[in-house]
Amino acid sequence: MTELDTGEPTAREPQSETGSRTHASRRNFMRKVFFASGATAVATMGGAGAWAAMADDATATADASASPVPSGAPGGGPGGGAGGPGNQSITEDFFGLTTDGKRIDDLFTIHSTGVDTAQVIAAANAFLDGLTDTQKSSTQFTVHSTEWRLWSNVDSYDRQGVSLADLSDDQKALGTALLTAALSADGLETTEKIRRINQAAGEAIDNTDAFNEDAYYWTVMGTPSADEPWGFQFDGHHLVINYFVLGDQVVMSPCFWGSEPTSMEIDGETVTVCHEEVVAGLAFINSLTDAQRAVAVESTTKSNESMKAGAFSDNAVQEYTGIRGNALTGAQKTKLLGIVQAFAGRAKADVAKVKLAEVRKHLDDTHVTWAGGTGDDDAFYVRVHSPVVWIEVDCQAPGPLAGAYGATQGSGATQKHVHSVIRTPNGNDYGKELLRQHYLTSPHHR
Repeated sequence: MTELDTGEPTAREPQSETGSRTHASRRNFMRKVFFASGATAVATMGGAGAWAAMADDATATADASASPVPSGAPGGGPGGGAGGPGNQSITEDFFGLTTDGKRIDDLFTIHSTGVDTAQVIAAANAFLDGLTDTQKSSTQFTVHSTEWRLWSNVDSYDRQGVSLADLSDDQKALGTALLTAALSADGLETTEKIRRINQAAGEAIDNTDAFNEDAYYWTVMGTPSADEPWGFQFDGHHLVINYFVLGDQVVMSPCFWGSEPTSMEIDGETVTVCHEEVVAGLAFINSLTDAQRAVAVESTTKSNESMKAGAFSDNAVQEYTGIRGNALTGAQKTKLLGIVQAFAGRAKADVAKVKLAEVRKHLDDTHVTWAGGTGDDDAFYVRVHSPVVWIEVDCQAPGPLAGAYGATQGSGATQKHVHSVIRTPNGNDYGKELLRQHYLTSPHHR
């Protein structure tokens, strides 16, 4: 693809009944309109200003009538904890999470991090080379495509790209190799367990059409390169990974990790997932004094859904609440970093090290908010919020897979249904701030 390519697939391979769903034609049409106008703007405006404009997403029209409301979407207000209403698309340009609608400048810069990206570049190129031409045209978008933002954790959401169900065993292996190159052993294990539980739970409720281990989709943004920006997205029920690369800089956010149930007997083995973030959250809150808890805990009860910045909430505005990092002891700060580590540690060790160093620089300005109980088995919600990281762990009410573990859909929140997300506030989700700076400063883009 060229830089000015729209990134829109020109053809689609016939799709299997189990792995693919009808794509929202209106959403694609709006994107094509945007990219056509964007390319014209580049031709007429020229220079860095045009590229900066292209780096931000266009407005896309919501189309809630594209398909029925997904079975995983409970009612509730904004925040996207269930992935957004129906198959709603994005409705505004990207700005990023902020505390007051204003971004903090100079938080993210293009610089050397020492991260080794050679393996993930090679794995991504091998994955693309392993696709048929038709599959590739359905899977590869430009790096500034709105496709970055069109993710959802809901099972029946319309997705772009190529699904695992549409790949041969050899092609699947190339996809696994890409995840292996991008993720730590824990991160890879987490993705595999989420998919295994999704399959087993689907079998338990006799609905593997909606819930299975192959209803996960690959998209690649840009062309994998050591110099130019690119990235990939792996997207499906309870599992979304956005992975942006620019040189030796990696931004792995937004990432959504969840499961229902979080533990299940599969082929004689107890498979447990999303446990690290639950344990880390409880370890932190239980390290606080009574006086500190009075500041951190906003509610001792837990609603069915509390997430503020799930899918379709790229521009959420949330003021700081809860206890601030500068009010914590050294040991308590270590417990706080334990929550961050549960998420950052799903990337390769060198990527995680860079992220944790970034978080440490702003630790005194990091706020933690809690709702719910503090016992080992209590449902709770925790939010970790700083200028450079946003984490939510949300124990939710039983949803569409409640029958797989003897629960009743819509009953009280439980640790058996967990949604969690990590984001980069102040405009660098999807690496967008780095992408903007790249187009502004790279001589060959001027």
